[in-house]
Amino acid sequence: MRKRDILTPIGITLGFIMIMLAILTNSGTDGLASFADIPSIFVVIGGLIASMLITFKKEQIKMTGKVLKEAFNKNDMQLPELIHLFIRLSERARREGILALENELEDVEDPFIRKGILLAVDGIEPEVITDIMNAEITAMEDRHYKGRLLFEKAADYAPAWGMIGTLIGLVLMLNTLSDPSTLGPSMAVALLTTLYGTVLANLVFTPMAGKLEAKTEEEIFTKQIIIEGIIGVQSGQNPRILEEKLGAFLTNDTTKRKVNEESASYVGESVNGA
Repeated sequence: MRKRDILTPIGITLGFIMIMLAILTNSGTDGLASFADIPSIFVVIGGLIASMLITFKKEQIKMTGKVLKEAFNKNDMQLPELIHLFIRLSERARREGILALENELEDVEDPFIRKGILLAVDGIEPEVITDIMNAEITAMEDRHYKGRLLFEKAADYAPAWGMIGTLIGLVLMLNTLSDPSTLGPSMAVALLTTLYGTVLANLVFTPMAGKLEAKTEEEIFTKQIIIEGIIGVQSGQNPRILEEKLGAFLTNDTTKRKVNEESASYVGESVNGA
């Protein structure tokens, strides 16, 4: 299940607010107008778009909206809940047999978990299940990398186009050296393109690429836990042993205690119900 990640828009908004406050603090309310230059925006944004179109295929460009959406979303799956799920599956598999897990698929939303359970129910060898699911992780990592590369390249191109705009402005300024009164304003406009490109790279594109990379690493970590859980359930491991094994992936003592309490409660209820 996906939820909105509010930290990304908060961070971007806060960054722009701090920049505007710095401008207003030093130059007053009229200062913002001096930092707006339409030709500079055309150079940076237009050049950036042109570079992206040259670098990537049409199919990759179409991914931009989807990748951007991912930067503003987060996975709501919590590790304690995930471990608790496998403890429940292990208990049922030991009590009713591995085929009984088919009935659990209705309550499982994650397609990766569903696939693993189906492979286990079909009696596929643990090594084969691991290979199949690791191959899916590799494919996912490759897809995420291609999506993240859009922002990484944009972070490279934006400052470069800002510098190109500055060079254009400097050339135009040098052509008007006969009029000293135009040197200051011309230099200011020339530097604005570098400012625009640098801000876009360091406040938008690079942080988003970093956020996407962290999300990929988190998802790979979660899927590795899922693989361990599925293999443990299929092999008929004791729920308590499986809990300890999966709990090793947790680093927070409070979270571990929560898992232990929930699973102990669940196992107790299962025994009483039996």
